[in-house]
Amino acid sequence: MKYFVTVQGSQADYDAMAGTPSPGSPVWSPDELQAMFTFMAELNDELAASGEFLDGQGFQEPARARFVSALPGNEPVVTDRPYAVSDPQIAGYWLLECESLDRVTEIAARITQCPVPAGSAERPVVIRPVGEGPE
Repeated sequence: MKYFVTVQGSQADYDAMAGTPSPGSPVWSPDELQAMFTFMAELNDELAASGEFLDGQGFQEPARARFVSALPGNEPVVTDRPYAVSDPQIAGYWLLECESLDRVTEIAARITQCPVPAGSAERPVVIRPVGEGPE
């Protein structure tokens, strides 16, 4: 079965990675950033070797997002910032093919062990089964 696994982060978290801390989002040192990137690369390599990795990406900061909405019959409305700086957004994802929910839960538990600076907000890893559609 396919699973969409996401990690969350706020604009404040991205700002902290760039050197501007705030409560719950302490500044990241270059070594801490490298430790996170190394952890993620090793995890991705292992998932690729096991055949479970289908795709995965980290997203740019929420400040670079664009939102398009419209009610039926209305013109689309485009906005850049309909969120608070501290609101968690999807920061990255994996699309995995795993034999069971238990297996993908093991992977998610491992993701929670990614190194972060002391004092960082705890962010959940979210697992969503991908619908296969009607038969």
